[in-house]
Amino acid sequence: MASTATFFPVDNGDMTLIKLDDKITILIDINLRDVSEDQEEPACDAVKELRNRLEKDAKGRPYVDAFLLSHPDQDHCRGFKKHFHLGSLTDYDFDPPEGEELKIVIREMWSSPMVFRRASKNNPLCEDAKAFNAEARRRVKLFKEKKPVPEGDRILIIGEDENGKTKGLESILVKLDEVFNMINSKKNDHISIRVLGPLPIQEDVEEEEKLVKNQSSVILQMSFKADGQDDACLFLTGGDAEVYIWENLWNRKKNKLSDIKYDLLLSPHHCSWHSLSYDSWSEDENPQASPDAKSALSQRRDGAIIVSSSKPIKDDKNDPPCWGAKREYLSILKPVNGKFYCTGEHPNEEKPEPLTFKVSKEGFQPPSKKSLSITGLTVGIGSTREPRYHGEEKERR
Repeated sequence: MASTATFFPVDNGDMTLIKLDDKITILIDINLRDVSEDQEEPACDAVKELRNRLEKDAKGRPYVDAFLLSHPDQDHCRGFKKHFHLGSLTDYDFDPPEGEELKIVIREMWSSPMVFRRASKNNPLCEDAKAFNAEARRRVKLFKEKKPVPEGDRILIIGEDENGKTKGLESILVKLDEVFNMINSKKNDHISIRVLGPLPIQEDVEEEEKLVKNQSSVILQMSFKADGQDDACLFLTGGDAEVYIWENLWNRKKNKLSDIKYDLLLSPHHCSWHSLSYDSWSEDENPQASPDAKSALSQRRDGAIIVSSSKPIKDDKNDPPCWGAKREYLSILKPVNGKFYCTGEHPNEEKPEPLTFKVSKEGFQPPSKKSLSITGLTVGIGSTREPRYHGEEKERR
């Protein structure tokens, strides 16, 4: 069984399921909409599609081994309270009310305290974000009280908190630029994960304010192993991180490009222009992308894939998704014969379906050609790729 990355069509929102070839699952963000929340029923039943892909434990409870919330906007955590079990597993409800399903167990939460702090300075947290934060705090408190902590109560902290608040949590803390491969307290031989964001609190007040305003998010580079090759596939995901954060990442990593390389990129903020530019796509006469932000998002390898988790992308003034951002991503992909996908357009706009890529030593393999209907770029299977190289320096893999 090959490892896979699945992107669900959840409108302008994110929901990514990583399933490793040992069946370990990592869920990144959710946007599980109720029919009552929309004018009409979503074209894709994302709840059903997600549940169909999850394993069940010995007691029949659906679960994910790890769940990461990249940042607490509603379109990244909608449905958390309704569909996921909160609290101790000793209180799990095996007899839910009629019409409801068993709650999904989160064996280990991945949470960033700095992302929550910055988000709450801009806007009040939605109810689902509050529930996630409360559950994270419960698990941290439990960790402080006793060891070892059983699965279902575990948490991994991504990035240091302000004022030394993560001191004493070192064994469950992954700092900026560190690499880890522990999932649910077990070493995993199929993946390693580098933390590229969020940045810790900045002493310079102006710099910190820029991070607050730029949708600070967890940024990860996931490296997948396939057929004995450690870096067979690289996946870069960054929530809704905006232009200043990508500029900062470029200035930190331009002399170590391997840390920001990718074969698969989830376009930040649902293919938003604001991840690439300070200009307004709808109001400025000639909006320009930031060279540094674009450089950070241009570290693709041969045959790379970029996915927009969004509504269909139209040639209009909407943002997100933004036609101008898609145009920039297409220009990034063209020199490496890459491919661009939009979840709201696969295989068509009328009935979108989850988009799954398989990990192989040749890179991420897209779905079969017959199921594709992509505008703006010709799509192929990518099974005849030549050996890839790292960046402009042509460093051999």
